[in-house]
Amino acid sequence: MTFTLPQAGDRLANLSTPQPVIDEDRLAANIARVQSYMDAHGLAFRPHIKTHKIPAVAMAQRQAGARGINCQKISEAEVFADAGFDDILITFNILGADKLTALVALNARLGGLKVVADNAVTVDGLATAFAGSKPLTVLVECDTGAGRCGVQTPAAALELALRIAASPALRFGGLLTYPRAHGEAATEAFFAAALAALKANGIACPIVSSGGTPSLFSAHLVPSATEHRAGTYVYNDRSMIRAGHCRLDDCAMHILATVVSRPTPDRAILDAGSKALTSDLLGFTDFGLIVEYPDAAITSLSEEHATVDLAKVAGRRPEIGERLRIVPNHTCVVSNLFDRMVFHRAGVVTRVDAVAARGCVW
Repeated sequence: MTFTLPQAGDRLANLSTPQPVIDEDRLAANIARVQSYMDAHGLAFRPHIKTHKIPAVAMAQRQAGARGINCQKISEAEVFADAGFDDILITFNILGADKLTALVALNARLGGLKVVADNAVTVDGLATAFAGSKPLTVLVECDTGAGRCGVQTPAAALELALRIAASPALRFGGLLTYPRAHGEAATEAFFAAALAALKANGIACPIVSSGGTPSLFSAHLVPSATEHRAGTYVYNDRSMIRAGHCRLDDCAMHILATVVSRPTPDRAILDAGSKALTSDLLGFTDFGLIVEYPDAAITSLSEEHATVDLAKVAGRRPEIGERLRIVPNHTCVVSNLFDRMVFHRAGVVTRVDAVAARGCVW
């Protein structure tokens, strides 16, 4: 590649587009704000690294007071283990010989690896793979209303916990949920019933883990929880603004894009298509918020082009060559689209970090 890569001291105005950029001050403020809340409520905080996939950002979260990290896949966890992280929770049912072999090797390296399971097939596979090896800590994942993974009742949570505890290759580590947004009452009711059942059967429950950025500042309404997990908060995005979690000025990530065509007075074309902006709608009807023209709508994405409807923009409209800032609908996906992330302060590049866990999807 003949392009000069961004480096510290460059000005954002001179960077090639499309390019996501992270505001250092907003990033630090987001980390501090959430950690302060968790500390005030006596909750351990375990950030989910899928939002940034960068060890340096996770280190900043840990330095602020986070206890451990949350990964979604083994290959992500391996990247962060290589970077010196030891307390890692993988929140995904792990199945298949290759993955189990990698998990055994990872567990041998770490002192605080934990995984989840919500079914007997997963538990039995783990028990077989870890027979004769260092025991693995397993949490039971519970569906407290989100309708994704998880056992469906407290009784089923007890049954799976007993199955884990019965295996010499496994250790029961606790309960975990990814709850429905603002479903704190249902989450607490499920946890309380499951904890009572575990206690009645003489099973200790060291960790009770809840999660999610949309419910972040309601975490204290689940008193049974010992920790909370969240990822999106570190950058924030358009969906978090809509949820009332943050303001536009709290969004640390912008995607820089350039207007490359104005075919009609009401249409602009940008150089940031689906390879730079996520195609996730998350309930929106368009594909991101243009900061300079909030009444414009990114109505469609092809691989390399974004089509922008300018019909509702009063007054001045963007011109060919103009550079725009876009707040994505879903920031986590954008991180996985780029090899490098550019950080800046007041429009001047401070550092460029590799997105080390990019593409780590197994």
